[in-house]
Amino acid sequence: MAYVKRKKSTRFRGNTTHGYGSMKKNRGSGHRGGVGRAGTGKRSDTKKPNIWKFKNYFGKHGFKRKNSFKINAVNIAYLEEKFKESEINLADHGFNKLLGNGQPSRKYKLKVEFASKSAIEKIEKAGGKVILPNVSEDTQVEAHEQPKEATP
Repeated sequence: MAYVKRKKSTRFRGNTTHGYGSMKKNRGSGHRGGVGRAGTGKRSDTKKPNIWKFKNYFGKHGFKRKNSFKINAVNIAYLEEKFKESEINLADHGFNKLLGNGQPSRKYKLKVEFASKSAIEKIEKAGGKVILPNVSEDTQVEAHEQPKEATP
């Protein structure tokens, strides 16, 4: 004849602890210290091997740099392929630096936050202009037309 095991709740009816020993041991997750991987500290030897494989389990890791930004560069060759107009604000297209790879075929008027020296020289040689908002126009001309003097 088959034996039907009764539920724990009916078997322990009238028993205060229902087989858990102390009452406070069976109060939610409080006895083990929380939920998830709680209680996996120094003395929880059975759980340690599971945690050893996670190198960044304990503590804080890394940092966020303040005042950092990403450089999105574009070459002159890319401008030749993708843009038909000659007046371009590169910030509108998601670029903030102009690099000098390629040869310009028309007179570009480019507004960009940063530009390499070779890119500025190539654009100006083709009759165009590179406008850098952080630098005044007088300083731009002086910086790119006059070579630096060697110091003794």
